[in-house]
Amino acid sequence: MGFLTDSVKEGGNGSRGAWGGSLRGLVRRKQVDSVHVRSGGSGKHQLAKDLTIPHLIAIGVGSTIGAGVYILVGTVAREHSGPALTLSFLIAGIAAAFSAFCYAELASRCPSAGSAYHYSYICVGEGVAWLIGWALILEYTIGGAAVARGISPNLALLFGGEDSLPFFLARQHIPGLDIVLDPCAAILVFIVTGLLCVGIKESTVAQAIVTTANVCAMLFVIIAGSYVGFKTGWVGYELPTGYFPFGVDGMLAGSATVFFAFIGFDSVASTAEEVKNPQRDLPWGIGIALSICCALYMLVSGVIVGLVPYYAMDPDTPISSAFASNGMQWAAYIIAFGAFTALCSTLMGSILPQPRILMAMARDGLLPAFFSDVNKRTQVPVKSTIATGIVAAVLSSVMDVSQLAGMVSVGTLLAFTMVAISVLILRYVPPDEVPLPPSLQETIDSVSLQYSQSSGSINGISLDDSVGTSKGSAQPLLGKKVAQVGYPIIKQVQDIFNEENRRKVAGWTIMFTCVGILLLTYAASNLGLPRFLRFGMCGVGGALLLCGLIVLTSIDQDDGRHSFGHAGGFMCPFVPLLPIACILINVYLLINLGSATWARVSVWLLIGALVYAFYGRKHSSLRHAVYVPAAHVDEIYRSSADSLA
Repeated sequence: MGFLTDSVKEGGNGSRGAWGGSLRGLVRRKQVDSVHVRSGGSGKHQLAKDLTIPHLIAIGVGSTIGAGVYILVGTVAREHSGPALTLSFLIAGIAAAFSAFCYAELASRCPSAGSAYHYSYICVGEGVAWLIGWALILEYTIGGAAVARGISPNLALLFGGEDSLPFFLARQHIPGLDIVLDPCAAILVFIVTGLLCVGIKESTVAQAIVTTANVCAMLFVIIAGSYVGFKTGWVGYELPTGYFPFGVDGMLAGSATVFFAFIGFDSVASTAEEVKNPQRDLPWGIGIALSICCALYMLVSGVIVGLVPYYAMDPDTPISSAFASNGMQWAAYIIAFGAFTALCSTLMGSILPQPRILMAMARDGLLPAFFSDVNKRTQVPVKSTIATGIVAAVLSSVMDVSQLAGMVSVGTLLAFTMVAISVLILRYVPPDEVPLPPSLQETIDSVSLQYSQSSGSINGISLDDSVGTSKGSAQPLLGKKVAQVGYPIIKQVQDIFNEENRRKVAGWTIMFTCVGILLLTYAASNLGLPRFLRFGMCGVGGALLLCGLIVLTSIDQDDGRHSFGHAGGFMCPFVPLLPIACILINVYLLINLGSATWARVSVWLLIGALVYAFYGRKHSSLRHAVYVPAAHVDEIYRSSADSLA
């Protein structure tokens, strides 16, 4: 009684078999890192477990609060929200919290490097995971370069003006090539790269110091601004246009804009493998960091829109001009210092996750093994960090990447969306098969033979149908393999919703819910569609979304969710409502990023698809994996250990 691997099946049917194997490879899923995986892996791939809750808060706050808040206050207040800007930040913070809850569950359940890439590989499949990882590489590369490029103008303000930087730091225009070199950006990227190579704990302490300086500058704005506001009578709120000059729609449009000010807490999840107690510390770190950011944003915006009428705000320097209009010109230096430190901490937060994404993808064989090396002394992926730093330094020094900034949002929103979908899969149709290395084939055959001789079946399912075939490697969301769990809530339909049908219904429902969200958000956003088509798509999409929510609420979640990954982790509340709301928000924002942004991202994703087709697919660590039911994994490893003893 043997078990077929991918390589055997792919070679059996000619071209048809090759195509079938390729398609199956796109949906093969890997195992949550377990004690067996860690003990069987090479020690050089293990990162240092040095981070605690304060470190995670420093990473989260430092990565989230960038210099953008010093500009967003004026732009969004003038164009969208008016005095209701504080509510815009609150709503955006709540929307970001939906994604944070999903990240908290998956990060604590699957505490390994790779963040959204890792979760997608476990819950969805290799093809989607590759695209998410490839998109995240673009996000962190462009994001880091854009942040570094914006540091020198803010640093120049501290020296007294635009042309006040020393010659070796000032921007230089190269005639003929139409390139503006920014040596300051490159130098700062190399400094940050060096800090990250020293060690995760040391670099996090440095980020905490810089972040503290930024928070102090924001506290100055809040405290000094409140004093001025009470002294002058909060003229920004005493307006005939009222609190909602642009209506509730304007306030909601402002929320969509400032939502991107909350992007950054996912950097916390990328360090999951380096956290001492991930089941406890990761949810707390993500939650506290997001709460601090939301509170600071709301307080700063509430103070500034009260000092100056929204229509009189300077869109470029709203906070500095608000203080200057009240006779506090010197405050501009404190605000410039806050913006400078905010950019520095964000730069660290942008470069920190990418080496870990590269390392995770290289571990899985999708990228060259060069990126998976971990330095024995610092326990940091030094090679990946240096490669990331070099690319970011070159881009930031020779390119104005501001026009590519929208591409950063695509990677983030795709990751947020896939994390929410992964939570639904984990709860309703968690993977019930585990990939094992082909070196265990003899042990798998032996255990399989013992079961077949004793009973011939397990839980009513023939062992030949449930163990070891690489068919499981390609098992899609809507697969036929099942595990025994409890009965549905509605007893009258228990014959319909038995366990096998429950998993089928849940899988189809998750898929059609996502399709409904896509139709609804596309039709709602595309005003150029014919009226009848637009309303028809909205109706179909809304019906699919509503039916999906009702069905998932009515049926039981899979009992396998309790044993999936590392037990004792955080559980996302209000499932399925919260993940579905998260998907809806993120897909809506994705569709509204604009065709130019999507055209650029599509080129990058096409390049990624080619890289996967010609390298990643052929070198995947799951290419020859043997899939067995999760219930038999421990016994297989025990038998293997006994045979070697």
